[in-house]
Amino acid sequence: MDAKDLSTAVASETNRRLEASVRKIRHCIDQLSDDQLWWRPAEPMNSIGNLVLHLSGNLRQWIVAGVGGAIDNRNRPEEFSERGPIARDDLLALLDLAVNDSREALDGITAESLLRPLRIQGFELTALGAIFDSIPHFGGHTQEIVNLTRQQLGDSYRFEWTPSTAEEGE
Repeated sequence: MDAKDLSTAVASETNRRLEASVRKIRHCIDQLSDDQLWWRPAEPMNSIGNLVLHLSGNLRQWIVAGVGGAIDNRNRPEEFSERGPIARDDLLALLDLAVNDSREALDGITAESLLRPLRIQGFELTALGAIFDSIPHFGGHTQEIVNLTRQQLGDSYRFEWTPSTAEEGE
C-alpha cells in the first residue's frame, strides 16, 4: 500500500459513512410531515429541520471549505434559529448538495493534503483531523434525527434495517 492507496481509502470510507447516515436521515424524513420536521421536544432544543441545516453547514465548513479549500461562508447561528417550515424536498436538496460537494473535496485529497494544517472554527488541526471530527459529528446528529423521529412516531416508526439472519443478530 502506498500514500495514494491510503488517501483513496480515507476518501472512500468517509464517503461510505456519509452515505449511510444520509440514507438513515432520508428514511426518517420520509416518515414525517413537513410540520413534524420542525417539531421540537422543547423550545430551546433543535428540530430535525435545524439538524439537517446544521449538518449541511458543518460539512460545507469542515470538508468542502476546510479539506477542499472552497470559500467558507457558513452562518452557523442561522442553522439553529430557523423555525421553518422549509419543505422536506428543499432540506434534502441542501443536504444532498453538501454531501456531493464533500465527496468532490474528498475525492481530490492526497496523503500530503491530509496532513496539511488547517484552522476551522477556531480549531487548529489537519485535514485528516477535520475529517475525523466531522464524520462522527454527522453520525451523532443522524442518531439524534432517528431519536426525534421515534419520539414523534412511537410504535408506527419503521426501522431502516432490522436483522434477518442469525449472523445479523435476529
